[in-house]
Formats: sequence, structure tokens, C-alpha cells
Amino acid sequence: MRLNAKQIAYATGGTLLVEPMDPRALVTDVCWDSRQVKEGDLYVALPGERVDGNQFVAKALQSGAAAALVTLPIDEATRLLAREMGAAVIEVSDGAAAITDLARTWRPYLRGKVIGLSGSTGKTTTKNLVRDVLSARFTTVATVANQNNELGVPRTILAANPETQAVVVEMGMRGAGQLRSLCDYVRPDWAILTNVGDSHIELLGSKDNIARAKAELPACVPDGLGWAFLNAGDDYFDFVSEQARLEQRHVTCVRYDGTPEAEAKNYAATADEAGPVVWAEDVHLDNQGRPQFTLHAAGFPCIAYGDEGCLFTTCTLTLRGLHNVQNACAAAAVARALGMPLDQIAQALEAAQPEAGRQEVLTAARGFTVINDAYNASPDSMRAALNTLCSMDVRGRRIAVLGDMGELGDYAQACHVGVGEVVASLPIDYVVCVGTLSRHIAQAALDCGMPATKVVQVDTVAGALGQLEGFVEANDAVLVKASHSMGLNRVVEGLVI
Repeated sequence: MRLNAKQIAYATGGTLLVEPMDPRALVTDVCWDSRQVKEGDLYVALPGERVDGNQFVAKALQSGAAAALVTLPIDEATRLLAREMGAAVIEVSDGAAAITDLARTWRPYLRGKVIGLSGSTGKTTTKNLVRDVLSARFTTVATVANQNNELGVPRTILAANPETQAVVVEMGMRGAGQLRSLCDYVRPDWAILTNVGDSHIELLGSKDNIARAKAELPACVPDGLGWAFLNAGDDYFDFVSEQARLEQRHVTCVRYDGTPEAEAKNYAATADEAGPVVWAEDVHLDNQGRPQFTLHAAGFPCIAYGDEGCLFTTCTLTLRGLHNVQNACAAAAVARALGMPLDQIAQALEAAQPEAGRQEVLTAARGFTVINDAYNASPDSMRAALNTLCSMDVRGRRIAVLGDMGELGDYAQACHVGVGEVVASLPIDYVVCVGTLSRHIAQAALDCGMPATKVVQVDTVAGALGQLEGFVEANDAVLVKASHSMGLNRVVEGLVI
């Protein structure tokens, strides 16, 4: 972002309470945490659950903020400080809405490809892979961590500049119409949809409704010019394509498929008719659960690459689990569409590292392995994580610490029972279930024949650590996974030290 104080005031409908010393000075980033303000930032005072950001305006100015958006009148001392620092102060009625207004104003200045990304699972991992691959060749800005909400999405747009060649915007969704609302100002040129799963079924009521809501993203790419990257291995591929009216709107649909069934679908023979496609063959896991596969691409315009026909190259991921082959194929499809050679794409995929809290493999001081997957969980990702644990070559025992999964509504019990059935079917030596809903995981595992000596149910993080302390030994592997609200990252911290 490069806007001056008057442009910010105009875009947000705000009132300039303090004029900047230099009216031409440009604000270059947005921040709403006064502890993280950098020189040249716009500090936005947002109300919080415990504190109000208006209380920290002076601190933000002292940290170098070039301007501040406030929602309450400022006192004389703050006015004097702003003048002393040469900073602007602008009063608006709603700080969060002002950030969106700024993104809406700034979006037309972006000349690079703006790529929206959503899905039930794998959003953040796929976004990271797209970012890492594109960064090997293009100047790229992407959503930070999982800031995919009403604040994080506009912040991603504001973090880009006209020279940025690719902007990857992760977009979360809780209900119908939300993606459409975000797209109103993001205005994605391209859209990536990872899959349609059970996440948010509490609010939407069925997977069909979830698919309709997810289809809002590809439905918003421009007619005739937009590209949609859809998971051809997902049961809702055709449904989403029809809901988004891709064919009628002459939107290029790029298929990607990292499922075990991809090899049998003969994608190379259908690429000329059905359009661009990226897929994986010869997929297997090494003894640490890392996928190795042959990455294929066909049907992309050849003139941009100086090559022809179906291309392939081998690839080995640092990320663990078969499900990450699908995420890698999505990233490869986007990069191929932008003209990257397949071998360069594979090299970037191989270099990509997992984000903290997402299948992050750690070594504890006592010599055992901890798979930190405590950031989030859904039924699909829970099954994938359990399978990843069992694919790893473990000299000791495989131990799963599983907590509640949120946002499942009336389906919560059935979904947790399903996870328990998976636990019982896999070579897992010990399971610790943490929380109220996870009792259904424990009971289902017992009902499916898992010995009672291998199943423990506790209500708290402290209870889980109490069960594990002195029990986990060198050479064991411990998976920790739950919805973020369960706070099982504290289990990871307690185990690793």
C-alpha cells in the first residue's frame, strides 16, 4: 500500500483530526497491534474483547506509525504527540470497515495476478505452497499465517504493491455469501478451491450447501478471462464447476489431482479437450511419511514455455502425508499456468517447509518425536494426520493425542465417532482423547475393539500431560491434533521441553 493521509481519509470517509507534517508522505502497511507497529505503518485502533485499541494510539505513534485511524476522540496530549511525530490522526466510525474500504480503494492499483484461495481443509498449507513456488520466480505477497478473515483478507491486499507479480489471498468462510462479500473487493483474477469437506457444517447444514458457498469464489473470477483451479479428485468437482457456471462464462478450468486414483484417469489423453491438468503418479511415502511422486502437467499453452505436450518430473516433499500431494498439485497447477517450468516447480515444492502447528515434526529433549498438528482439525484432516503418523517408520510406539473438533453442530458426535473408528483400525499403540466431544473418539475406539489399556480420556490439557509424563519414551512418536480452541499447543510445549 502507498497512500497518503488525505487519500486514507477519503477512502474511509474519515475526518483528519491531525494533519501530517508532510502531506505527501505515504503509509506503507497496516497494523492493529501496537506492539508490532513499524516505521511508516497505519495503526488502526480496533476494539478488542479485553482492551480497546484507542488506548494505544500514543504508543503506536511513538513506535513510528505514520498515521492512526481512531474510532474515539483523542485527547490533547495525543494530538500534541502526533504533531511532534509528524503523523496524521484520522477518525472513522468503524475501524474494521475502514480496513476493507482501504483494500477496496487500493485493489485497482495492483497489476499482478490476484489469486483467491479457499476450501474446507488444506487452505493454509496450499496457500503456503503456492507462495513458496511462485516466490521462486515472481515477486509474491501472500496471506500471513491463517489470517483469512474480514481483517486478514484486506490486509493481504494492502500488503501488495503495483510491482507485486502475484498476490495469494487465503479466504476463510463461515456461511453462505461470505466469500462473495470478500470477492467484492478482492476481485480475484484466479481462484483455487482445495476441496469440499465437513468444516462449517454446523452453520450450513449439509455438504451440498458447503459446496454452494465454496463455489462463490470461482463464481467471482471474471467472465472470459478468469481461471479456476479445482480439485478433480474431490467428489464435488462437477457440482462446484456447475454452480460457478465456469463453462457458460468461458472461465478456464484447470484440474489438479493428487489422489491415488489419478493415474487411472488418463488425463494426458483428455487434456486437449478438457483443458489444462496437473496430476501425480507413482505416489508413495518414504519411511518418514514424506510423499515421493511423479508430477505431470498437460494441456497448458506451450508457447509460454518453449515446450510441448505432457511433461513430467519427480518430486519429493518435506511435508508429510499423502494428502499433501493434492496440495502440491494445486500449487504446481497455478505455477504452470503462470509459465514456470515443471522442474523449477518441483524444486520449489521440495524446498517448502511446514508451518508451525501444521504437521510440524519436533524432537523432544527426551528423544521422542512430536508431530505438532495442534493448530486446527476437521474430520478429514484428523484422518489424514492419523494415517501420516502410521506411515512413519517409528522404532517405539505411536501415540495419538486427539482433542475436540469444532463447528460440527449436530454432526459432532458422528464425526468424532468416525475418528475413533479410524483410530481403532490403525496401528496406534495409545490414544489420549482430550475434551468433551473427544469422549466419543475414545468410546468408538473401544467399541471397535481397541483394548481399554490403550485408550485414555481426559478433560484438560493438564490431564493429558499428566497421562503422558513419564509414559512417553525415546523412539516413540506422538501426534497432537485438535481444533485450535482446545489449546493442545500447550501439550506440545509440555512434551518438547
